[in-house]
Formats: sequence, structure tokens, C-alpha cells
Amino acid sequence: MRVHERFLQYVKVYTTSDPESAAHPTTARQLDLGRMLAAELKALGLADARLDAHGYVYATLPATPGYEAAPGLGFIAHMDTSPDAPGENVAPQLHENYDGGDVTLPATGAVMRVADFPFLAAKKGQTLITEDGSTLLGADDKAGVAEIVTMAERLIAENRPHGKICIAFTPDEEVGQGADLFDVEGFGAAYAYTVDGDDVGEISYENFNAAAATVTVHGFSVHPGSAKNAMRNALNIGMEFHVALPACERPEHTDGREGFFHLCEMQGDVTRAKLAYIVRDHDAARFAVRKAQLRQIADCLNEKYGAGTIELTVTDSYYNMLEKIEPHFHLVENARKAIRAVGLEPLESPVRGGTDGATLSYHGLPCPNLGTGGRNFHGPFECITVEAMEQATEVLLQLVDLYKDRA
Repeated sequence: MRVHERFLQYVKVYTTSDPESAAHPTTARQLDLGRMLAAELKALGLADARLDAHGYVYATLPATPGYEAAPGLGFIAHMDTSPDAPGENVAPQLHENYDGGDVTLPATGAVMRVADFPFLAAKKGQTLITEDGSTLLGADDKAGVAEIVTMAERLIAENRPHGKICIAFTPDEEVGQGADLFDVEGFGAAYAYTVDGDDVGEISYENFNAAAATVTVHGFSVHPGSAKNAMRNALNIGMEFHVALPACERPEHTDGREGFFHLCEMQGDVTRAKLAYIVRDHDAARFAVRKAQLRQIADCLNEKYGAGTIELTVTDSYYNMLEKIEPHFHLVENARKAIRAVGLEPLESPVRGGTDGATLSYHGLPCPNLGTGGRNFHGPFECITVEAMEQATEVLLQLVDLYKDRA
């Protein structure tokens, strides 16, 4: 089966995760795709393919004779789709021999314009896949899933020599929990790649250090007619906290390796207000400084308005994988070789976010991220081409070839 045919099957399975759920996986519907994938891998010949109780799919393709000494090489993708946009009743649209121009999505009439997405012009002549505009497509990350399964199928069908290949598909990546219950030891790989990036040829081995910060403001309400020197308006104090942070260090003013403070949510009234932030920086020292800035502002406002006015909690979420990748930099060097072997030039840029690979790297499984060919994730303009998925699959096969002789 061609990779895009698999992909078109997978995107029709509703797998949106839920950030408000305490279950594992956060939505039972993710198990539908998990069962399908475990059965498909088993039918291909991966006899140990299984779906565990937490919604993770694991499978192993044993080494071919003579390559048993090669360390296990893993490939990982996630099954869930983002809760930022609808993910049910996906209706993929194939634009064969795409003309390189603007694309109108039929369900909504929304136009994906080349002026807004210049990469589209380079896809002229390819088969572009979009959604109809009513949902996201699900290329993030069902393209990665399809590419890994197709890689396994081709290894078997073509009788290509290989070391032990370890495959895993995770739930709940989109809500930051994809690696939480991952069985690193049982997976059996010495190192791995997540296949969850954007354009084919992309290699990501740096990501943000990340924290979540919650600011709770305790105010005091009296009648506004007699409020002088008595009222402490929690909303105003919350805004005072926010404007004490540098305005130029918000997401809308940063890129590359520049970190930020992002106010995600603010709610409350005179007596109590709550501000929710995410804090990001690629550099560990600057990340520590950002968290110290939050504490300093809280201390200043507590001194100004009284102890207990500001209650601040800061919780680290994940860390930059670079520290864990550097001792295993062959992963990046071989990815470069694999990408060049299929006629592309590597695209290397820091991830302005996190990946399952970052968490797994800190759990002892060094794990950079590779591109799938998808673009415009998390919204109705998400798209991918058949040709990009085929190239991404070839990159995976090239990596298998490169690692089969590594002892």
C-alpha cells in the first residue's frame, strides 16, 4: 500500500485528545486507531505488535540474519490530533497535478493563499492533500504514523537487511502527555527518531526549555464609592504584574531561539484574579532568569500590597533535548546523510515548542525529530503532498540502512 493511501485511512479515525481529561489516554477514541495499527503491524509480520492499557502501540521488527549486533533503532509518531481545531469527520481533498496557486476549501470557501503560504508555489505539479475546511487534516501526526508503517512494510516486502527496528505510536502528544507513560525499557531501542516535524528534510534537535506559571491575585473589595485607600482590585494588580514583564518578549515579537512570556489566559474579578503563562527559552541560563523575573515581580507586588496578595506557582514542563542529543550526535549526522541520499538538503532549526522526543531524551532515549512533509498544522489550512510523504518514507529507509552495520 502506498504511504498516502494509508494516511487517508488514518485521518478518518477521530483521535482528538482532551487537555481537561485525567484519563490515560485522555480520550477513548484514540484507542480505535491504536487497535487498527496494532492489527496492521501484526498482519505485516511484527508478531509482538500490541496496544497497551494506556493507549501506546509497540512493535518490533527483529534484525535480519547477520545484523543482530546492531543496536535497536526506534521510530515514534503520535496518533492523537490537536484539540485546537475539530478532528472528527475529516474529508481529505486530493488536488492532483496541483497548479501552484490559491486553494479554495469547499466546505467553507476559505482560501489558502500562496501570498500567505509561499511554500505552496514549490508544490506545483505534485498531489496536494488538504481538508475541506471544516476540520484539520491530521497530518500532525498521522503522516508520521503512515510513513513508519510503510517503512516497515517495505523492509519486509523488499527483504532489505536491517538491525532491530522498534516502532511506537503514542497517544496524547498534543496535550503534552505523549511520553509520560512511554515504556522506554520495554521499547528496546538504543536511540530513536520521532517523525513529527514539518517539511520533509527537517531535523530538529533543539527545543525550548518550558515552564507553566500561574499567578493568583488576592484582592479586597469594598463599595467603589468608599474605595479610596481600601480596595485592592485583583484585576488591576494582575495587569500590573503583566505589564512588569517585557512587552517585546511576547510570542508575537520573537522567533528563532528567542524566548518569551506568553499570557494564555486571564480571568477573575475584584477579589480574585488568575493569570496563566507559559515560559519558554532555548538557553538554560536565560530560562532560569525568566523564572526568577516572575518571582521578583511577585515579591515586589507582595511588598507593595501586602503579603499573600500574589500567589505564584512555576512548574517546569520539559527541557531542551540538545543536552541529551550532543553525546549521540551521530543521530543528527546520519539524518543529514539520509536526507541528502534522497536528493534533499537538511533543514535544521530549533523547535519553538516541545516534542515527545525531548521528554524521551531525558528519560534515556536520545530522540531527535524528523519532518513528515506536513505544513500548517493545527488548523483548517493543514496540508501535505503525496510526494513529500514518499520522500519522508525514503529518509526512514535510508536511516535503517545507515544503522544496520553499527555495532
